[in-house]
Amino acid sequence: MPRRPRVLLPDIPLHIIQRGNNRSACFYSDDDYIFYIDNLTVLAEMHGCKVHALCLMTNHVHLLLTPACCAGAGLLMKGLGQRYVQYVNRKYQRTGTL
Repeated sequence: MPRRPRVLLPDIPLHIIQRGNNRSACFYSDDDYIFYIDNLTVLAEMHGCKVHALCLMTNHVHLLLTPACCAGAGLLMKGLGQRYVQYVNRKYQRTGTL
């Protein structure tokens, strides 16, 4: 049975959880957290999302944000994921997903 379509409405807060593949670690040093937060800030502004709260754990992330348009949250998370995975793969000389 397929899951129900996600309901995305502008100006309605979303709780987003992003987890590491197989619940493995996503952050390995303090610099990784800083890089993630810096990119989150830039991309949130770029895609019209207000970040109200965030919680960065070693193997997952919780975000509370409000997108200005329906596509904003998806574009934010896509860009953030791409930038962060490329950063980690380059820094730790690895390949693949997180």
